[in-house]
Amino acid sequence: MSRPNWHIQSDETSLTLSRRAPARFDVFSETRLPAGRKLRLAHQVRQDLWRALQDLRGFTPVIEVRDTEDGLTVKAGGQFCGVFPKASTEARIADVLADPKKRDRWNRFARFKQDQKNA
Repeated sequence: MSRPNWHIQSDETSLTLSRRAPARFDVFSETRLPAGRKLRLAHQVRQDLWRALQDLRGFTPVIEVRDTEDGLTVKAGGQFCGVFPKASTEARIADVLADPKKRDRWNRFARFKQDQKNA
């Protein structure tokens, strides 16, 4: 099985992971997390978001992770090809981002190793 190609756009303070370029947020929710490795975090959030929303036809996940003074802001959502229920989709995304077990797993996976600041 081949690994799908992901578009990764990054600069000094943010990283965006998307299937299509340019990335577009038709629907999203945000949360804050402790500092960590942005790419690893983005992939973990994307996987859980996809699992939660894979029943929505035409949905493509997009994850943006930005540095803040007290950690990271994660903007999770995506773009749609076609009509979708915006309000209920935003609520489902917010539920994924608020799940304590997922958040703990994401933090463990993205935690900086000793003497490592960005990856």
